[in-house]
Amino acid sequence: MYSGSSDGESHEAATQRKIPPASSMLWVRNLRRYIGSGAGLGSEALMELETKRILLDIFKDKQQKSAEAGTIPSFYKKKPEEGSISHRVQRLAKYRFLKKQSDLLLNADDLDAMWVCLRENCVIDDATGAEKMNYEDFCHIASVCTEQIGPKCRRFFSPSNFMKFEKDESGRIAILPFYLYVMRTVSLTQARIDMSELDEDSDGFLQPHEMEGYIRGLIPNLAQLRDMPAAFIQMYCRIAAHKFFFFCDPHRRGKACIKKVLLSNCLQELMELHQESEEEVTDTEQAENWFSLTSAQRICDMFLALDKDMNGTLSKQELKEYADGTLTEIFIERVFDEHVRRGKSGAGNNREMDFESFLDFVLALENKDTPEGLTYLFRCLDLHGRGYLTTADIHSLFRDVHQKWIEGGNYELCIEDVRDEIWDMVKPVDPLTITLADLLACKQGGTVASMLIDVRGFWAHDNRENLLQEEEEPEEE
Repeated sequence: MYSGSSDGESHEAATQRKIPPASSMLWVRNLRRYIGSGAGLGSEALMELETKRILLDIFKDKQQKSAEAGTIPSFYKKKPEEGSISHRVQRLAKYRFLKKQSDLLLNADDLDAMWVCLRENCVIDDATGAEKMNYEDFCHIASVCTEQIGPKCRRFFSPSNFMKFEKDESGRIAILPFYLYVMRTVSLTQARIDMSELDEDSDGFLQPHEMEGYIRGLIPNLAQLRDMPAAFIQMYCRIAAHKFFFFCDPHRRGKACIKKVLLSNCLQELMELHQESEEEVTDTEQAENWFSLTSAQRICDMFLALDKDMNGTLSKQELKEYADGTLTEIFIERVFDEHVRRGKSGAGNNREMDFESFLDFVLALENKDTPEGLTYLFRCLDLHGRGYLTTADIHSLFRDVHQKWIEGGNYELCIEDVRDEIWDMVKPVDPLTITLADLLACKQGGTVASMLIDVRGFWAHDNRENLLQEEEEPEEE
Protein backbone atom coordinates (compact mmCIF):
# COMPACT_ATOMS: atom_id res chain seq x y z
CA MET A 1 0.00 0.00 0.00
CA TYR A 2 2.72 2.31 1.02
CA SER A 3 4.98 1.09 -1.78
CA GLY A 4 2.27 1.74 -4.41
CA SER A 5 1.79 5.26 -3.24
CA SER A 6 5.44 6.01 -3.38
CA ASP A 7 5.74 4.54 -6.86
CA GLY A 8 2.97 6.82 -8.13
CA GLU A 9 4.58 9.92 -6.68
CA SER A 10 7.97 9.02 -8.09
CA HIS A 11 6.38 8.43 -11.49
CA GLU A 12 4.73 11.88 -11.46
CA ALA A 13 7.98 13.53 -10.40
CA ALA A 14 9.86 11.79 -13.17
CA THR A 15 7.25 12.89 -15.69
CA GLN A 16 7.57 16.54 -14.57
CA ARG A 17 11.32 16.43 -14.86
CA LYS A 18 11.10 15.10 -18.38
CA ILE A 19 9.00 18.11 -19.65
CA PRO A 20 11.50 20.65 -21.03
CA PRO A 21 10.98 24.40 -20.34
CA ALA A 22 9.25 26.44 -23.03
CA SER A 23 12.36 28.53 -23.69
CA SER A 24 14.33 25.44 -24.65
CA MET A 25 11.85 24.26 -27.28
CA LEU A 26 13.08 24.82 -30.81
CA TRP A 27 9.80 26.22 -32.15
CA VAL A 28 9.65 28.74 -29.30
CA ARG A 29 13.17 29.96 -29.97
CA ASN A 30 12.52 30.25 -33.68
CA LEU A 31 9.27 32.20 -33.09
CA ARG A 32 10.97 34.64 -30.71
CA ARG A 33 13.82 35.14 -33.14
CA TYR A 34 11.33 35.73 -35.96
CA ILE A 35 9.25 38.26 -34.01
CA GLY A 36 12.30 39.95 -32.43
CA SER A 37 13.73 40.79 -35.85
CA GLY A 38 10.44 42.43 -36.83
CA ALA A 39 10.25 40.55 -40.10
CA GLY A 40 6.77 39.15 -39.38
CA LEU A 41 5.23 42.28 -37.89
CA GLY A 42 3.13 45.01 -39.43
CA SER A 43 3.94 48.73 -39.34
CA GLU A 44 1.87 49.35 -36.19
CA ALA A 45 3.50 46.48 -34.36
CA LEU A 46 6.94 47.66 -35.46
CA MET A 47 6.17 51.16 -34.17
CA GLU A 48 4.97 49.75 -30.85
CA LEU A 49 8.07 47.61 -30.57
CA GLU A 50 10.35 50.57 -31.31
CA THR A 51 8.50 52.73 -28.75
CA LYS A 52 8.88 50.00 -26.16
CA ARG A 53 12.60 49.76 -26.89
CA ILE A 54 13.05 53.56 -26.59
CA LEU A 55 11.13 53.71 -23.33
CA LEU A 56 13.17 50.81 -21.99
CA ASP A 57 16.42 52.60 -22.85
CA ILE A 58 15.17 55.77 -21.13
CA PHE A 59 14.18 53.76 -18.05
CA LYS A 60 17.58 52.08 -17.88
CA ASP A 61 19.34 55.41 -18.33
CA LYS A 62 17.33 56.94 -15.47
CA GLN A 63 18.04 53.95 -13.28
CA GLN A 64 21.76 54.28 -13.96
CA LYS A 65 21.77 58.01 -13.19
CA SER A 66 19.72 57.44 -10.05
CA ALA A 67 22.14 54.77 -8.88
CA GLU A 68 25.12 57.06 -9.51
CA ALA A 69 23.52 60.08 -7.84
CA GLY A 70 22.04 58.19 -4.92
CA THR A 71 18.95 60.14 -3.90
CA ILE A 72 17.31 63.18 -5.48
CA PRO A 73 18.99 66.31 -4.02
CA SER A 74 16.91 68.53 -1.81
CA PHE A 75 16.52 72.08 -3.07
CA TYR A 76 14.98 73.37 0.13
CA LYS A 77 15.95 72.57 3.67
CA LYS A 78 13.84 73.84 6.49
CA LYS A 79 15.86 75.94 8.90
CA PRO A 80 16.06 74.54 12.43
CA GLU A 81 13.74 76.15 14.96
CA GLU A 82 15.18 78.62 17.43
CA GLY A 83 16.33 76.79 20.56
CA SER A 84 16.13 73.30 19.05
CA ILE A 85 18.99 70.83 19.42
CA SER A 86 19.85 71.02 15.72
CA HIS A 87 19.94 74.82 15.94
CA ARG A 88 22.27 74.71 18.94
CA VAL A 89 24.55 72.16 17.27
CA GLN A 90 24.67 74.31 14.12
CA ARG A 91 25.61 77.43 16.08
CA LEU A 92 28.26 75.55 18.08
CA ALA A 93 29.80 74.08 14.91
CA LYS A 94 29.81 77.53 13.30
CA TYR A 95 31.41 79.10 16.38
CA ARG A 96 34.17 76.46 16.50
CA PHE A 97 34.88 76.77 12.78
CA LEU A 98 35.13 80.57 12.91
CA LYS A 99 37.26 80.35 16.06
CA LYS A 100 39.65 78.00 14.27
CA GLN A 101 39.86 80.34 11.27
CA SER A 102 40.48 83.31 13.57
CA ASP A 103 43.31 81.49 15.35
CA LEU A 104 45.04 80.98 11.99
CA LEU A 105 45.15 84.74 11.33
CA LEU A 106 48.16 86.95 12.04
CA ASN A 107 47.60 89.45 14.82
CA ALA A 108 49.11 92.95 15.08
CA ASP A 109 52.27 91.67 16.81
CA ASP A 110 52.75 89.02 14.13
CA LEU A 111 52.45 91.64 11.38
CA ASP A 112 54.97 93.87 13.12
CA ALA A 113 57.39 90.93 13.45
CA MET A 114 56.97 90.09 9.76
CA TRP A 115 57.74 93.69 8.77
CA VAL A 116 60.92 93.61 10.86
CA CYS A 117 61.98 90.34 9.19
CA LEU A 118 61.31 91.79 5.75
CA ARG A 119 63.38 94.91 6.41
CA GLU A 120 66.29 93.06 8.05
CA ASN A 121 66.66 90.56 5.19
CA CYS A 122 66.09 92.71 2.13
CA VAL A 123 68.47 94.62 -0.11
CA ILE A 124 68.40 98.29 -1.08
CA ASP A 125 68.07 99.13 -4.77
CA ASP A 126 70.90 101.54 -5.63
CA ALA A 127 68.89 103.29 -8.33
CA THR A 128 65.58 103.87 -6.52
CA GLY A 129 66.42 103.26 -2.88
CA ALA A 130 63.51 100.83 -2.60
CA GLU A 131 63.76 97.80 -0.32
CA LYS A 132 63.56 94.63 -2.42
CA MET A 133 64.07 90.87 -2.21
CA ASN A 134 64.71 88.14 -4.72
CA TYR A 135 63.27 84.62 -4.49
CA GLU A 136 66.16 83.33 -2.35
CA ASP A 137 65.63 86.17 0.12
CA PHE A 138 61.89 85.44 -0.03
CA CYS A 139 62.45 81.79 0.97
CA HIS A 140 64.91 82.79 3.72
CA ILE A 141 62.47 85.33 5.16
CA ALA A 142 59.77 82.64 5.08
CA SER A 143 61.96 80.39 7.25
CA VAL A 144 62.79 83.19 9.70
CA CYS A 145 59.12 84.24 10.01
CA THR A 146 58.04 80.64 10.53
CA GLU A 147 60.51 80.31 13.40
CA GLN A 148 59.47 83.58 15.05
CA ILE A 149 55.74 83.71 14.30
CA GLY A 150 54.76 80.13 13.58
CA PRO A 151 53.48 78.07 10.65
CA LYS A 152 50.42 80.28 10.16
CA CYS A 153 52.49 82.79 8.16
CA ARG A 154 53.84 80.13 5.79
CA ARG A 155 50.91 80.39 3.35
CA PHE A 156 51.89 83.95 2.40
CA PHE A 157 55.34 82.81 1.22
CA SER A 158 54.25 80.51 -1.58
CA PRO A 159 55.89 80.68 -5.04
CA SER A 160 52.57 81.73 -6.58
CA ASN A 161 52.39 84.75 -4.26
CA PHE A 162 55.91 85.80 -5.22
CA MET A 163 54.93 85.69 -8.90
CA LYS A 164 51.97 88.03 -8.32
CA PHE A 165 54.20 91.06 -7.82
CA GLU A 166 56.06 93.18 -10.36
CA LYS A 167 59.73 92.27 -10.65
CA ASP A 168 62.69 94.34 -11.78
CA GLU A 169 65.37 93.25 -14.24
CA SER A 170 67.09 91.29 -11.47
CA GLY A 171 63.94 89.34 -10.59
CA ARG A 172 63.38 91.18 -7.29
CA ILE A 173 60.11 92.44 -5.82
CA ALA A 174 59.57 95.36 -3.43
CA ILE A 175 58.81 94.36 0.15
CA LEU A 176 56.23 97.11 0.77
CA PRO A 177 53.60 95.88 -1.77
CA PHE A 178 54.04 92.35 -0.44
CA TYR A 179 53.53 93.49 3.15
CA LEU A 180 50.46 95.54 2.17
CA TYR A 181 49.09 92.44 0.43
CA VAL A 182 49.51 90.43 3.63
CA MET A 183 47.84 93.14 5.70
CA ARG A 184 44.89 93.45 3.31
CA THR A 185 44.42 89.66 3.20
CA VAL A 186 44.40 89.47 6.99
CA SER A 187 42.02 92.43 7.24
CA LEU A 188 39.54 91.02 4.72
CA THR A 189 39.65 87.57 6.31
CA GLN A 190 38.98 89.06 9.73
CA ALA A 191 36.09 91.07 8.28
CA ARG A 192 34.72 87.89 6.70
CA ILE A 193 34.85 86.12 10.07
CA ASP A 194 33.19 89.04 11.88
CA MET A 195 30.38 89.23 9.31
CA SER A 196 29.87 85.46 9.38
CA GLU A 197 29.44 85.59 13.15
CA LEU A 198 26.58 88.05 12.67
CA ASP A 199 25.00 85.99 9.86
CA GLU A 200 22.30 84.36 11.98
CA ASP A 201 20.98 81.92 9.36
CA SER A 202 24.46 81.20 7.90
CA ASP A 203 23.34 81.75 4.30
CA GLY A 204 26.24 84.03 3.33
CA PHE A 205 24.07 87.17 3.33
CA LEU A 206 23.65 89.98 5.82
CA GLN A 207 20.32 91.60 6.58
CA PRO A 208 20.14 95.34 7.43
CA HIS A 209 20.17 94.85 11.21
CA GLU A 210 23.13 92.46 10.91
CA MET A 211 25.08 94.96 8.80
CA GLU A 212 24.30 97.67 11.31
CA GLY A 213 25.61 95.40 14.07
CA TYR A 214 28.88 94.91 12.18
CA ILE A 215 29.36 98.67 11.76
CA ARG A 216 28.48 99.27 15.42
CA GLY A 217 31.25 96.85 16.40
CA LEU A 218 33.76 98.72 14.23
CA ILE A 219 33.11 102.19 15.67
CA PRO A 220 35.45 101.83 18.71
CA ASN A 221 38.30 100.75 16.39
CA LEU A 222 37.88 103.61 13.88
CA ALA A 223 39.88 106.63 15.03
CA GLN A 224 37.60 109.22 13.43
CA LEU A 225 34.43 107.75 14.98
CA ARG A 226 35.54 107.11 18.57
CA ASP A 227 34.14 110.42 19.86
CA MET A 228 30.74 109.95 18.24
CA PRO A 229 27.88 110.94 20.57
CA ALA A 230 26.17 107.83 21.95
CA ALA A 231 22.74 109.17 20.96
CA PHE A 232 23.80 109.35 17.29
CA ILE A 233 25.29 105.84 17.00
CA GLN A 234 22.05 104.11 15.96
CA MET A 235 21.31 106.71 13.28
CA TYR A 236 24.91 106.58 12.02
CA CYS A 237 24.80 102.79 11.67
CA ARG A 238 21.54 103.09 9.75
CA ILE A 239 23.02 105.62 7.32
CA ALA A 240 26.31 103.74 6.90
CA ALA A 241 24.68 100.35 6.34
CA HIS A 242 22.37 101.77 3.69
CA LYS A 243 25.26 102.50 1.33
CA PHE A 244 26.32 98.84 1.44
CA PHE A 245 22.82 97.77 0.45
CA PHE A 246 22.56 100.42 -2.28
CA PHE A 247 25.66 99.03 -4.01
CA CYS A 248 25.62 95.35 -2.94
CA ASP A 249 21.88 94.63 -3.15
CA PRO A 250 20.88 95.96 -6.60
CA HIS A 251 17.67 93.89 -6.73
CA ARG A 252 16.54 95.26 -3.33
CA ARG A 253 16.02 91.83 -1.75
CA GLY A 254 16.86 93.15 1.70
CA LYS A 255 20.11 91.21 2.06
CA ALA A 256 23.67 91.79 0.88
CA CYS A 257 26.10 89.04 -0.11
CA ILE A 258 29.09 88.96 2.26
CA LYS A 259 31.52 88.27 -0.59
CA LYS A 260 30.22 91.24 -2.55
CA VAL A 261 30.48 93.46 0.53
CA LEU A 262 34.11 92.45 1.08
CA LEU A 263 35.03 93.23 -2.53
CA SER A 264 33.11 96.52 -2.71
CA ASN A 265 34.64 99.97 -2.53
CA CYS A 266 32.27 100.73 0.36
CA LEU A 267 34.26 98.64 2.83
CA GLN A 268 37.52 100.25 1.72
CA GLU A 269 35.95 103.69 2.14
CA LEU A 270 34.80 102.76 5.65
CA MET A 271 38.25 101.51 6.61
CA GLU A 272 39.77 104.86 5.61
CA LEU A 273 38.42 106.17 8.92
CA HIS A 274 41.23 104.24 10.66
CA GLN A 275 43.54 107.25 10.17
CA GLU A 276 44.54 108.41 13.64
CA SER A 277 44.69 112.17 13.15
CA GLU A 278 41.79 114.10 11.67
CA GLU A 279 44.34 116.75 10.66
CA GLU A 280 45.55 114.33 8.00
CA VAL A 281 42.09 114.45 6.43
CA THR A 282 40.77 117.66 4.88
CA ASP A 283 37.22 118.88 5.34
CA THR A 284 36.52 118.13 1.68
CA GLU A 285 37.66 114.52 2.06
CA GLN A 286 35.51 114.10 5.17
CA ALA A 287 32.47 115.47 3.35
CA GLU A 288 33.08 113.18 0.36
CA ASN A 289 33.42 110.07 2.52
CA TRP A 290 29.88 108.82 3.13
CA PHE A 291 30.97 107.02 6.31
CA SER A 292 32.53 110.03 8.01
CA LEU A 293 30.73 111.56 10.97
CA THR A 294 30.57 114.89 9.13
CA SER A 295 28.78 113.31 6.16
CA ALA A 296 26.27 111.40 8.33
CA GLN A 297 25.37 114.56 10.23
CA ARG A 298 25.03 116.44 6.94
CA ILE A 299 22.52 113.85 5.67
CA CYS A 300 20.43 114.09 8.84
CA ASP A 301 20.47 117.87 8.85
CA MET A 302 19.47 117.93 5.19
CA PHE A 303 16.47 115.64 5.77
CA LEU A 304 15.31 117.59 8.82
CA ALA A 305 15.61 120.89 6.94
CA LEU A 306 13.46 119.56 4.06
CA ASP A 307 10.83 118.02 6.37
CA LYS A 308 8.88 121.24 6.96
CA ASP A 309 5.85 119.59 8.58
CA MET A 310 8.06 117.40 10.83
CA ASN A 311 6.15 114.21 10.03
CA GLY A 312 9.25 112.10 9.29
CA THR A 313 8.64 111.88 5.53
CA LEU A 314 9.08 114.17 2.53
CA SER A 315 6.37 115.21 0.11
CA LYS A 316 7.05 116.13 -3.52
CA GLN A 317 6.84 119.82 -2.65
CA GLU A 318 9.36 119.40 0.17
CA LEU A 319 11.80 117.39 -1.97
CA LYS A 320 11.75 120.11 -4.64
CA GLU A 321 13.81 122.25 -2.24
CA TYR A 322 16.68 119.75 -2.37
CA ALA A 323 19.93 121.27 -3.71
CA ASP A 324 18.45 124.79 -3.57
CA GLY A 325 15.63 123.83 -5.92
CA THR A 326 17.80 123.17 -8.97
CA LEU A 327 16.25 119.77 -9.74
CA THR A 328 13.47 119.74 -12.33
CA GLU A 329 9.85 119.13 -11.44
CA ILE A 330 9.47 116.25 -13.91
CA PHE A 331 12.44 114.47 -12.33
CA ILE A 332 10.95 114.78 -8.83
CA GLU A 333 7.68 113.37 -10.16
CA ARG A 334 9.49 110.43 -11.73
CA VAL A 335 11.44 109.73 -8.52
CA PHE A 336 8.17 109.32 -6.65
CA ASP A 337 6.72 107.18 -9.44
CA GLU A 338 9.66 104.78 -9.57
CA HIS A 339 11.31 104.73 -6.15
CA VAL A 340 8.78 105.72 -3.50
CA ARG A 341 6.39 103.13 -2.15
CA ARG A 342 2.70 103.91 -2.08
CA GLY A 343 1.03 104.66 1.24
CA LYS A 344 -1.47 102.34 2.88
CA SER A 345 -4.34 104.31 1.42
CA GLY A 346 -3.00 103.64 -2.09
CA ALA A 347 -3.67 107.21 -3.22
CA GLY A 348 -0.89 108.68 -5.32
CA ASN A 349 -1.22 112.15 -3.72
CA ASN A 350 -0.54 110.71 -0.26
CA ARG A 351 2.70 109.07 -1.29
CA GLU A 352 5.69 110.46 0.64
CA MET A 353 9.39 109.62 0.78
CA ASP A 354 10.70 107.98 3.97
CA PHE A 355 14.25 108.26 5.25
CA GLU A 356 15.46 105.03 3.56
CA SER A 357 14.15 106.21 0.18
CA PHE A 358 15.79 109.57 0.78
CA LEU A 359 19.13 107.84 1.39
CA ASP A 360 18.75 106.02 -1.95
CA PHE A 361 17.94 109.33 -3.62
CA VAL A 362 21.03 111.07 -2.21
CA LEU A 363 23.31 108.11 -2.97
CA ALA A 364 22.14 108.03 -6.59
CA LEU A 365 22.71 111.76 -7.11
CA GLU A 366 26.14 111.67 -5.44
CA ASN A 367 27.23 108.58 -7.39
CA LYS A 368 25.81 109.29 -10.85
CA ASP A 369 28.82 107.79 -12.63
CA THR A 370 28.46 104.36 -11.00
CA PRO A 371 26.31 101.62 -12.56
CA GLU A 372 24.09 101.54 -9.47
CA GLY A 373 23.53 105.30 -9.40
CA LEU A 374 22.96 105.53 -13.13
CA THR A 375 20.50 102.62 -13.02
CA TYR A 376 18.48 104.48 -10.38
CA LEU A 377 18.43 107.67 -12.46
CA PHE A 378 17.72 105.93 -15.77
CA ARG A 379 14.46 104.54 -14.42
CA CYS A 380 13.43 108.15 -13.76
CA LEU A 381 14.55 109.33 -17.19
CA ASP A 382 12.71 106.49 -18.95
CA LEU A 383 9.36 108.30 -18.98
CA HIS A 384 7.38 105.45 -20.54
CA GLY A 385 9.19 102.47 -19.02
CA ARG A 386 10.32 101.14 -22.39
CA GLY A 387 13.97 100.61 -21.51
CA TYR A 388 15.26 103.35 -23.82
CA LEU A 389 15.11 107.11 -24.41
CA THR A 390 13.99 108.75 -27.64
CA THR A 391 14.50 112.28 -28.92
CA ALA A 392 11.00 113.11 -27.65
CA ASP A 393 11.98 111.95 -24.13
CA ILE A 394 15.11 114.10 -24.20
CA HIS A 395 13.05 117.10 -25.33
CA SER A 396 10.49 116.55 -22.54
CA LEU A 397 13.17 116.14 -19.87
CA PHE A 398 15.27 119.11 -20.92
CA ARG A 399 12.31 121.46 -21.27
CA ASP A 400 12.21 122.00 -17.48
CA VAL A 401 15.98 122.52 -17.37
CA HIS A 402 15.67 125.09 -20.13
CA GLN A 403 12.96 126.94 -18.23
CA LYS A 404 15.08 127.13 -15.05
CA TRP A 405 18.07 128.14 -17.20
CA ILE A 406 16.20 131.14 -18.65
CA GLU A 407 14.75 132.10 -15.25
CA GLY A 408 18.32 132.23 -13.93
CA GLY A 409 19.16 135.01 -16.41
CA ASN A 410 21.31 132.89 -18.76
CA TYR A 411 21.52 133.20 -22.52
CA GLU A 412 18.92 131.65 -24.82
CA LEU A 413 19.73 128.17 -26.10
CA CYS A 414 18.20 125.74 -28.56
CA ILE A 415 16.86 122.46 -27.12
CA GLU A 416 17.54 120.68 -30.41
CA ASP A 417 21.23 121.61 -30.20
CA VAL A 418 21.45 120.17 -26.68
CA ARG A 419 19.70 117.02 -27.85
CA ASP A 420 22.19 116.57 -30.68
CA GLU A 421 25.09 117.16 -28.29
CA ILE A 422 23.79 114.42 -25.97
CA TRP A 423 23.55 112.04 -28.92
CA ASP A 424 27.16 112.86 -29.87
CA MET A 425 28.32 112.26 -26.29
CA VAL A 426 26.57 108.89 -25.94
CA LYS A 427 26.99 107.52 -29.49
CA PRO A 428 24.25 104.89 -29.00
CA VAL A 429 24.27 101.56 -30.82
CA ASP A 430 20.81 102.31 -32.19
CA PRO A 431 20.95 105.87 -33.61
CA LEU A 432 17.29 106.43 -32.69
CA THR A 433 17.35 105.39 -29.01
CA ILE A 434 19.59 105.61 -25.94
CA THR A 435 19.64 102.67 -23.53
CA LEU A 436 21.16 102.24 -20.09
CA ALA A 437 23.91 100.12 -21.65
CA ASP A 438 24.73 103.04 -23.99
CA LEU A 439 25.05 105.45 -21.05
CA LEU A 440 27.30 103.05 -19.16
CA ALA A 441 29.46 102.36 -22.22
CA CYS A 442 30.04 106.01 -23.15
CA LYS A 443 31.55 106.80 -19.68
CA GLN A 444 29.62 110.08 -19.66
CA GLY A 445 26.30 108.78 -18.39
CA GLY A 446 26.51 110.76 -15.16
CA THR A 447 27.08 113.99 -17.06
CA VAL A 448 24.16 113.32 -19.42
CA ALA A 449 21.87 112.54 -16.47
CA SER A 450 22.91 115.77 -14.72
CA MET A 451 22.16 117.78 -17.85
CA LEU A 452 18.62 116.38 -17.99
CA ILE A 453 17.58 116.64 -14.33
CA ASP A 454 19.53 119.52 -12.78
CA VAL A 455 20.05 123.05 -14.11
CA ARG A 456 23.23 123.28 -12.03
CA GLY A 457 24.50 120.10 -13.72
CA PHE A 458 23.84 121.60 -17.15
CA TRP A 459 25.59 124.83 -16.12
CA ALA A 460 28.65 122.82 -15.01
CA HIS A 461 28.75 121.05 -18.37
CA ASP A 462 28.30 124.31 -20.29
CA ASN A 463 31.14 125.96 -18.33
CA ARG A 464 33.41 122.90 -18.10
CA GLU A 465 36.35 124.63 -19.81
CA ASN A 466 36.28 127.62 -17.44
CA LEU A 467 35.99 125.31 -14.44
CA LEU A 468 39.03 123.31 -15.59
CA GLN A 469 41.07 126.50 -15.91
CA GLU A 470 40.09 127.58 -12.39
CA GLU A 471 41.24 124.20 -11.03
CA GLU A 472 44.57 124.40 -12.84
CA GLU A 473 45.45 127.96 -11.75
CA PRO A 474 45.91 127.22 -7.99
CA GLU A 475 48.10 124.21 -8.86
CA GLU A 476 50.41 126.41 -10.97
CA GLU A 477 50.73 128.95 -8.17
